[in-house]
Amino acid sequence: MAEIGVEVAYAGPEGQVVLKLGVPEGTTAWQAVQQAAPALPAGVMPDPTRIGIFAKKVAPERVLEEGDRVELYRPLTLDPMEARRRRASRGA
Repeated sequence: MAEIGVEVAYAGPEGQVVLKLGVPEGTTAWQAVQQAAPALPAGVMPDPTRIGIFAKKVAPERVLEEGDRVELYRPLTLDPMEARRRRASRGA
């Protein structure tokens, strides 16, 4: 089975990581994340419901293609509407 090149990316307060991986054809997005998990910053817990490829959310079962970048997303710390209300109340 041929190998394809993909990346797994994470950016957060713990640090930024972009890992280049060679994975077999047919590998899913979640399998790539699991393969990259040991190299992620300490305390980062990947969630299969918070992954995407090139800024588009995807299912963990999505089969990867050559050159895909799997991105790990963090949970929101503040509701976007609440953040807007706070900015508006400060006059910003």
